[in-house]
Amino acid sequence: MKQLEKLTGLLSRLPGLGPRSSRRIVQHLLVRRENLLVPLAQEMLLLAERMSICSECGNWDEIDPCSLCRDDSRESSLLCVVEQIADLWALERSACFRGRYHVLGGVLSALNGVGPDDLRLANLERRVREEKIEEVILATNLTVEGQTTAHYIAGRLASMGVKSTRLARGVPIGGELDYMDEGTLTTAIELRQKVF
Repeated sequence: MKQLEKLTGLLSRLPGLGPRSSRRIVQHLLVRRENLLVPLAQEMLLLAERMSICSECGNWDEIDPCSLCRDDSRESSLLCVVEQIADLWALERSACFRGRYHVLGGVLSALNGVGPDDLRLANLERRVREEKIEEVILATNLTVEGQTTAHYIAGRLASMGVKSTRLARGVPIGGELDYMDEGTLTTAIELRQKVF
């Protein structure tokens, strides 16, 4: 039973899983030991052994530089800055961006003691200089810390003569005004665009 409790405890540390969900997952895995538990354990070991962080962009991959950084078909003068690897993956799933990425590894946060030296900002500035980046898209989250980080980076990039842009904000596709919060509606009105 100790092993069951240990695995349940480890699983419950994962985002979105509590002790109850973790117990159900462990039970499910044990019932399907040969066709699910064993292959899953083997794949997790391989993942732990082979994956590393790309020294260029900060993405996870089995090679360094990662496959995205090595992809010659991507727009090399366009760089999208994101907070975390999950943000990069979300943009890649959408297939809407064909430039290069840079993962900061967090955001500036005085409350949490995260300053510029704690993020991958020096690496970002080096890349902008060396890779002849023309535009940096600041795709940080619309939180106070994300906005502060984007503003800080934009100031640094302006001194380097590089164009910086932000993701558009406002009413999402399929969104209904009645369900939008005041901040989203205010931003949508302020950033309205000409139709023709």
